[in-house]
Amino acid sequence: MLNDEDRARAADMLMEAERTGQPAAQLALTFPGMEIADSYAIQKRIIDLKIARGARLRGHKIGLTSKAMQSTVGIDEPDYGHLLDTMFFQDGQTISTEKMIVPRVEVELAFVLGKALQGPDATLFDVLDATDYVVPALEIIDGRSRYPRTIVDNIADNAACAGIVLGGRPVRPMDIDLRWVAAILLKNGVIEESGVSAAVLGHPALGVAWLANKLAPHGTGLEAGHIVLAGSFTRTVAVGPGDTLHADYGPLGGISVHFS
Repeated sequence: MLNDEDRARAADMLMEAERTGQPAAQLALTFPGMEIADSYAIQKRIIDLKIARGARLRGHKIGLTSKAMQSTVGIDEPDYGHLLDTMFFQDGQTISTEKMIVPRVEVELAFVLGKALQGPDATLFDVLDATDYVVPALEIIDGRSRYPRTIVDNIADNAACAGIVLGGRPVRPMDIDLRWVAAILLKNGVIEESGVSAAVLGHPALGVAWLANKLAPHGTGLEAGHIVLAGSFTRTVAVGPGDTLHADYGPLGGISVHFS
């Protein structure tokens, strides 16, 4: 477990890496006694500083929702990060990678909550009841510390979240079987990945329920109007200057972004 001084130092390292586009040293090596609780405290410190400087909290993201991804970092549950208004991009927008370090893209569904959701006993059905609509989303991820990273590095770094793009056709959560939403991800016109949303814990709403229950011991919940990224159902696709990404969600439409 780290003391407050080390947590503050770790937060400063990650914020400087984000500002300059130069990766910080691995936190797990710099702070050998670092634990997952430290990582969430560091993440919260960074988010609180950004909010104090004018950013606005718009929701959360859930990561590491597949067993395969969890096994690579030695955990048995997902992790989460925060979504700020400064992290949102428009469908069709050109996004600069100048300050990004290892940018990648994931295919997800975003749940837009119509009412608050509070754990510790939130269920899939509670999530469906609280959700106003579900919409296709791309998550842009980036690592602000050097690879290979452990779970403590990833969580402290806001679960690697760098941006979110919403697009396509919003749907009510009970109008379709969300488990079978499928997508194809193309980079520069070539199919790179495909998948179905059941790959997210069997049902993407289960990730949202997990998050509500995970936040409950800290006295917080998910707020009405907030957006929750439920987790990727494809592998990540690396991007760089000149790349155009298009995610085709079939009946739910598509999302396109260009990187410069």
